[in-house]
Amino acid sequence: MARSPYGFWYRFVAAVLKPPLLLLTKREWQGMEHIPAEGGFVTAVNHNSYLDPVAYAHFQYNTGRPPRFLAKSSLFHIAGVGTVLRGMKQIPVYRDSADAAKAFRAAVDAVGRGECVAVYPEGTLTRDPDLWPMAGKTGVARIALMTGAPVIPVAQWGAHQVVPRWIRGAAGPEGKFRVRLFPRATLRVLAGPPVDLSEFRDRELNADVLRAATDRIMDAVTELLAELRGEEPPGVRFDMRASGAATRAQLSGEPAGRPDAPATNQASTASDAPLAPEAGLAPEKGSDDAGTPRAVHETDGEGISR
Repeated sequence: MARSPYGFWYRFVAAVLKPPLLLLTKREWQGMEHIPAEGGFVTAVNHNSYLDPVAYAHFQYNTGRPPRFLAKSSLFHIAGVGTVLRGMKQIPVYRDSADAAKAFRAAVDAVGRGECVAVYPEGTLTRDPDLWPMAGKTGVARIALMTGAPVIPVAQWGAHQVVPRWIRGAAGPEGKFRVRLFPRATLRVLAGPPVDLSEFRDRELNADVLRAATDRIMDAVTELLAELRGEEPPGVRFDMRASGAATRAQLSGEPAGRPDAPATNQASTASDAPLAPEAGLAPEKGSDDAGTPRAVHETDGEGISR
């Protein structure tokens, strides 16, 4: 199968965004040889800035394999934005509705047609204080195991210096949206070889299998990020579910510990709480431990990209 064509809208967006990116940022890209030249595949990417999708798409655009992201459905209703997203064949995510399963089916179908689907498995921007990847959600593993497609781990670092994740003193967990253009940040992207999921192939996709496969994927992403940063990752992975429990404990006056997963990076537990649709196929309300909504049993729910 030939490389996926970009189409008019992808080329249009690239023509608009690439010049300011080239002018205002520096790039350090590695591992392009790991992006398959043909056939469907999934990329699993860490997420620490709202600029991440643009920085990562720039990297992969230059490989000749345009990624398809999942975006929250409300973006498709914004005048102009919706036209561009639909033209680029991005996938709308309808949260908390009967259409929630459509995004997962669309992702599986896209991979089956030989396209790339990019997933932010954490389900949202990382809440880890040091911006390490959190525990992942099982959507990326489910897509890969259902389709037999390879999962390419990708780490990115530097976008947070342009659009910081947190602004100290700002109200709310998201902080205020600010942009820092100087000094010029280096947007680093590193793709690795496919994650070995062979031991999970041909097995029932139950909660244990999906969790183990997801942990392996997140381990690969974390290792790549550690290489980019030149630092050792924490021994335990930040867990949104534990974070929520700690917050509730603080509000009730009970002691609370650090919100990490109760195991090492090699065996972390993902949050099952519904998250904003910036990232990796997060579970919908009423989902089971495998992240599959009981009502539809076909999807982990949320979207991939903001």
